[in-house]
Amino acid sequence: MEIYTLLRQFADSWMLLMLFTFFIGVVVWAFRPGSTKVYADSADIPFRHADKPAEPEETRT
Repeated sequence: MEIYTLLRQFADSWMLLMLFTFFIGVVVWAFRPGSTKVYADSADIPFRHADKPAEPEETRT
């Protein structure tokens, strides 16, 4: 059996199954219970210490 044929059969069967399982795992991890709070906290990082609006560009030096 040629190496190409062997790798093709492996990719068509086991690698496809492994990548599908990995994809399902990532989706489950992203939508797991409790992850909404973590994602909301991460999304608010740029605004965490913003007490006032940004100044206009003319006044910044």
